[in-house]
Amino acid sequence: MPDLSKHPTHQTIQLPISGMTCASCSTRLENNLNRLPGVQAQVNLANERAQVSFDPEQTDPATILAQIDKTGFSVLPQSLDLNIAGMTCAACSSRLERVLNTLPGVEARVNLATEKARVRYQPGLADEAALLAAVVRAGFTATPASEEQRAQEKARKAAEYRREVRVFAFSALLTLPLLLQMIVMLGGGQQTPMLPGWAQWLLATPVQFWAGWRFYDGAWKSLRGGGANMDVLVALGTSAAYFFSLFTLFLVPGGHLYFEASAAVVTLVRLGKLLEVRAKSRTSTAIEQLIGLQPRSARVERNGEFVEAEISSLRPGDRVQVRAGERVPVDGVVDDGRSGVDESLLTGESLPVAKTVGAHVFSGTQNLDGLLTIRAEGVGTHTQLMEIVRLTEAAQGSKAPIQKLADRISGIFVPAIIGLALLTLAGWWLITGSFSQSLIPAVAVLVIACPCALGLATPTAVMVGLGRGAQLGILVRAAEVLERAERVDVLALDKTGTLTEGKPVLIAMEPDSDQWLRLATALEQGSSHPLARAVLEAAGKRGIAVPPVESFENIPGAGVQGTVEGRHLRLAAGQNQGATATWVTLSEGDRPLCQFAFADRIRATSAAAIARLKAAGIRTVMLTGDNEATAAAIAREAGLDDWQAGVKPGDKAAAVAALKAEGRVVAMAGDGINDAPALASADIGFAMSSGADIAMEAADITLMHNNLNAVVDAVELSRAVMRKIRQNLFFAFVYNVLALPLAALGYLNPVIAGAAMALSSVSVVTNSLQLKRWRPSQAK
Repeated sequence: MPDLSKHPTHQTIQLPISGMTCASCSTRLENNLNRLPGVQAQVNLANERAQVSFDPEQTDPATILAQIDKTGFSVLPQSLDLNIAGMTCAACSSRLERVLNTLPGVEARVNLATEKARVRYQPGLADEAALLAAVVRAGFTATPASEEQRAQEKARKAAEYRREVRVFAFSALLTLPLLLQMIVMLGGGQQTPMLPGWAQWLLATPVQFWAGWRFYDGAWKSLRGGGANMDVLVALGTSAAYFFSLFTLFLVPGGHLYFEASAAVVTLVRLGKLLEVRAKSRTSTAIEQLIGLQPRSARVERNGEFVEAEISSLRPGDRVQVRAGERVPVDGVVDDGRSGVDESLLTGESLPVAKTVGAHVFSGTQNLDGLLTIRAEGVGTHTQLMEIVRLTEAAQGSKAPIQKLADRISGIFVPAIIGLALLTLAGWWLITGSFSQSLIPAVAVLVIACPCALGLATPTAVMVGLGRGAQLGILVRAAEVLERAERVDVLALDKTGTLTEGKPVLIAMEPDSDQWLRLATALEQGSSHPLARAVLEAAGKRGIAVPPVESFENIPGAGVQGTVEGRHLRLAAGQNQGATATWVTLSEGDRPLCQFAFADRIRATSAAAIARLKAAGIRTVMLTGDNEATAAAIAREAGLDDWQAGVKPGDKAAAVAALKAEGRVVAMAGDGINDAPALASADIGFAMSSGADIAMEAADITLMHNNLNAVVDAVELSRAVMRKIRQNLFFAFVYNVLALPLAALGYLNPVIAGAAMALSSVSVVTNSLQLKRWRPSQAK
């Protein structure tokens, strides 16, 4: 077969293949691909990739993908995060999003606040090079985002900010004399300019073309990309004032000059952008703080000794030593030592958690008072801390449905403003007959319009709110979840592990004697049953020494038996006594010795959480497989008014669907594998972090706290974020609705208009930043 990949008219694509399990799979796929006209394919089972060369005149990528699917395999979509430079307003992000989404097989979301694009693309139809090229064509620059490049990107933005400060300082220094002159004249003082026209020109020119170059550059790139943004408005408005003044200075001596307007607008808009960038940088501080908690080095065992090493050199299986006061550098299991660990960064709980041999510890948590030796399981970017960062950043980059209206307006905003400015110019010219007098309100219209506030209203609130949620142990999958969580009015919850602790504990003995507990513990030490673990835990708390057991036998469904100190003993479950307890009898032969009562206790926080849910207007329904008597007893203890008993695991999703059929917005809280279908079918799924991975995958919100208060906290957070979004959008819309008519009617000087425009976006970001101080209504 000829090597078509070297043919000048042929194209080659690399495709990741999913679903191959053996050599026959790769061979079958390769043969089927090579049957296509003009195609030569090589399929590698080891790296699960196919290299396909094809003649575009005979076959296209879509046909190749269809052939792979027909053969029984798939090419999974890939994701790519891009850092975007050059966006200045909402029109920029909207235009770039449209450009990317026109590419075949591409779905993109662009976030102005984070200056990032999250792209999902179909290999074969698009690749990284095509995506980067599309960004450049739209007038921006992009670099793939990665953990390694995070520090570089931060340094780049810091250097850019310092340069912007220098440019603004230079611009302000030259603009100040022009502004002082204008203030004196507006105040009724000297009516002839203090500065001669040529001096005003010399001061304004560097401001217009050096400090203001970014507006010309941004406007050109925007127009070249097929759109118009804020830079177009500023460039048009300031250029109109500047060139009219230049024309008047040289051709109409004695005419009114507006150099102070052009220079002041450029300076004030740059000041506004500086303040906006500074405020926006603070929206991501929660994520930066989480990342900063991971140590950069660790004491790792090498050749029998613990030595200091870079965190990047650690591997799973390494033994790491953590001294008192240090942060844990890896996820792992305690091999040796005992200490209290502060896990507040993961759970928001301030109380330390006791850690002994076998306990799990997590990167970024703080060892408080003992020496721990840890066997590493997750290192570097593969830790729970970094997973929290990734989940939160992905959610911050998503769009809430409420933003769609702002996006649609941003798309037509700039052309509409230019049209309004032209109408303003024409109207004033017809009324006054003076072009110079008509120019000022038209310029004011151009510079006061602010698409930035519209574009920043939603993403900044989402960024700050979700970052704050991550700090408090509330991980939201996407921004759209916030809108649904805000409207929740029914919470269905699983009993075991959600309302209760999820494990049985020994609550009573009859008679209560260490003698009988000692014998029962001896029998149970060979069993893995949950009740056996409860017996062992109770004995451990009492410091009971456990004697050995002989002839141990586990009788399925009937308990355990064995010989302890020469006595043939048996532990067997009795009948449920009509409440929440399960009774087990210790007997010797036919003679009962002691009865033990076990219960899955209600969490200490559950009753208070149910009360908070009621106060928030949320009806709570407990779903349990227990009988009516047990369910009623648990409901009374928790303060629940509504429950459904006898609900089998497979029926929970149907119970949730029935609640939704009542027209309710239904949330489901659970932690087990059998909760996953119900979590997925609910409008909002809450998963406890202590539960099964499949439950967390199915959930919309993962809660690092293991109590129901976290559900109330999440609902309150969603309501707080949505309240901020509505405040921001209201301000952005009202600002433009009020400001534009005032500017068109001549009530606003361009300098005042420029200052108002600069401050409008800053005020939106500042309002969002108030979420950094958000606290739940009731401390846990």
